[in-house]
Parts: sequence; C-alpha cells; structure tokens
Amino acid sequence: MPENPVKNLNMLLVEEQPLLRRTVALTARTLGLGTIHEAASMEAAERLLLTHSFQGAVISIDCGLLPGCTYNLALLDRMRNGMYASDGDIPIAVMAETATAKLLTDLRELHVSRVILKPFRAKVLLDAFASFQQPAAHKT
Repeated sequence: MPENPVKNLNMLLVEEQPLLRRTVALTARTLGLGTIHEAASMEAAERLLLTHSFQGAVISIDCGLLPGCTYNLALLDRMRNGMYASDGDIPIAVMAETATAKLLTDLRELHVSRVILKPFRAKVLLDAFASFQQPAAHKT
C-alpha cells in the first residue's frame, strides 16, 4: 500500500477549454496530486460521475455571455444528493465569470468549498485540487 494515499485520488475537472484541462491534468499528475479526469461539458461530466467515484471536483458553471442566462447548478445538486458513484459530500470547487450574492448563497447551500473567479492561472486550480487532500487525510 502506498505511503501517501493522496496519489490515488481521482478528481474531476469540468471545463470547456481543452488547453486548460490538459495543462491542469498533466501538471497534477506530475506533482503527484492524483488523477484528474477531464470533462468538456456537463453531459460528459455526468457520464463520468455515473461510472467513476471521485474524491473532489472542480466544475465550471459558466453559462456564457448570453443576456439573462443563469448558472446551471443542477449537476452540483445531483452530486450533493448522491445520485452518482461518488459520495455526496466530496469537496467541490466551482469556476465562474462573476459571483453575485445570490450565486454565493446558492453555492454555500450546496456546500461548495471554493469559488474561483475567471480569469485565473492554472496554479489556482492545482491549489484547489491539492486542498482536496486534506479532508481525505482525516478519513479512516
């Protein structure tokens, strides 16, 4: 059994930008943060969530620049309600263009551990994934 169980963490990254996803996944692997499973859309994320158990997730909830567009929190809600292979209480961080008071309240109710505002550097995502190690270290 490995001395550092963190290296076995499976984490999910939902982001439409392929270069950002790839950079974060490869860097996380190189740093020994675990395996980052990439999804380019909510639909792709759902397929992964149905068949894989994750110990943390970073999810882009942007709805684009369309006027009147609202954030879609359905995936987060289903995750918290245990509708997938992962535990319903895994740490989740979200990425968003803006953060209104209403959005922050909704995310707090869904027990989102971190909100990452765009634009940001890839290191911010790596820090978020690294922070998922801490809750896992306390489980027995």
